[in-house]
Amino acid sequence: MAYNFIMPYIDVIKQIMQENNLSQQKLADILGINQTTVSQWLLGRKKPGYDSILMLYEKFAIEPNLLFGIER
Repeated sequence: MAYNFIMPYIDVIKQIMQENNLSQQKLADILGINQTTVSQWLLGRKKPGYDSILMLYEKFAIEPNLLFGIER
């Protein structure tokens, strides 16, 4: 199987925030997480966990593979 890396989660999250005019706090509220967690994602210090990935999919229709830059 070949995988093509297209966009890391940091860029995807930034794009979601920009397209929806969301601050870190607003995104955190939508996802039911702490604003610090969003900040850590954007700094590359943490990656979204399973529950957050599921919420990103449900709220913004972001496929998990896209979130991590994998295109099959």
